[in-house]
Amino acid sequence: MTSKKLLLVDGMALLFRSFFQTAPSGRFMYNENGIPTNAVQGLIRHLFAAADRIQPTHITVCWDMGKDTFRTDMFDSYKAHRPAPPAELTPQFDLAQQATRAFSLHNAGVRNYEADDCIGTISKWTKETETYILTGDRDLLQLLNGHNYVWLLQTGYGNWKTYDAALFREEYGIQPEQFHYVKALMGDAADGYPGVKGIGEKTALKLIREFGTTEGVLAGIDGMTPSLQKKLREGEEMLRMSERLAEIHCDVPLDWSWEQAAFTGTGEGAVSFIEEHGMKGLSRLARHTGYTEVDPFGFD
Repeated sequence: MTSKKLLLVDGMALLFRSFFQTAPSGRFMYNENGIPTNAVQGLIRHLFAAADRIQPTHITVCWDMGKDTFRTDMFDSYKAHRPAPPAELTPQFDLAQQATRAFSLHNAGVRNYEADDCIGTISKWTKETETYILTGDRDLLQLLNGHNYVWLLQTGYGNWKTYDAALFREEYGIQPEQFHYVKALMGDAADGYPGVKGIGEKTALKLIREFGTTEGVLAGIDGMTPSLQKKLREGEEMLRMSERLAEIHCDVPLDWSWEQAAFTGTGEGAVSFIEEHGMKGLSRLARHTGYTEVDPFGFD
């Protein structure tokens, strides 16, 4: 391992999680211009709470760049059923990227790809470097290996379930790189692809443990129960499509370098941003030049 330590942040996952953590109570935290800021402030808090634990030398925040991607080109229903973002969240999308830039954090995103794909691509380039992925999305568990770690957001600030490859193997009984085969079989209701109708996570895991891949499952179909054979034969076309949708694409044409991602602390840009946008709850993070204890809990 090198002395570098990289934190890759799923910006949209943190933004949505931060919004919905406070939305039920109506704590949208409007600034003097009438713009809600709860999601942006929560994102910054989540991020620096993790940074204080990990102490990265480099940070990149990855973003979706529009709803249309190569996955929607492949499958019209991909994420199509998701409701429109709440009115209080919409103005915070651009504001969130402004905030991360103001806090001296590097942003990355490429049109036609998702943040997951950018994270996967960067993590592929960082061999021998400790790389921490902060997200709320289990799909990123497929990126676990000897130097990639995934921190899944839990309820509340400063709470994560931290995965390494060993813990994943212990919990799931497969290798991390096999996880997208499981997702292909079981589908993903949130992302709008069905997998094989009638196959859930338990059966999907059992099949991949036994056969290794979706191709292995299909090759071994004759030895299965008549019911399972019927499901797989009828769902084969969608299974193949779902596998392509579930797998993180790790060859994004991304402009990224260690120099861009280097993090040495925040400064005047953060102070100005906080003052301009009325986010006094972030004041303690405005001059975050080292990894001292920063209280990430609650809103001021």
